[in-house]
Amino acid sequence: MRRNLIETALGVVVLAAATLFLIITLKTVGNGGGAVYQMIAEFNRIGSLKIGNDVRVSGVPVGEVVSVDLDENTFKAKIKFDVFSAYKFPVDTVAVVGSEGLLGGNFIELIPGGSPDELEPGDILEFSQDAVDISRLLGKFMFSTAEDKDSNR
Repeated sequence: MRRNLIETALGVVVLAAATLFLIITLKTVGNGGGAVYQMIAEFNRIGSLKIGNDVRVSGVPVGEVVSVDLDENTFKAKIKFDVFSAYKFPVDTVAVVGSEGLLGGNFIELIPGGSPDELEPGDILEFSQDAVDISRLLGKFMFSTAEDKDSNR
């Protein structure tokens, strides 16, 4: 009888721990299911940006990318992303495709402007900055250094 009581108590502790873990996970992932609104930005080059990547302001996640499409008229990448409703951005906000580092993924960094007017849900951001192609920059640096050495001889 005592063994059954210990096993039951242990089962209750395990279930309580699992429930606590689930609650903590739900509160730390995303915004806990809160309201969002959608915005759109267009880029010439998005690097490895994909659905589910973060949208950040000053490094703090404020949303996520929900679709990556190609605009058939302009041939630009059309990125739709959700932003938590708690955050309102001025109309002169800039969307930048940022990088986690040399081997990291991409994300959208929003740089708020100073306009008193706010973006409405579904608005297209007027200002955007494309992803930086690290391999292209390294190639330019390597070849320009070699050309500089040749011209100094």
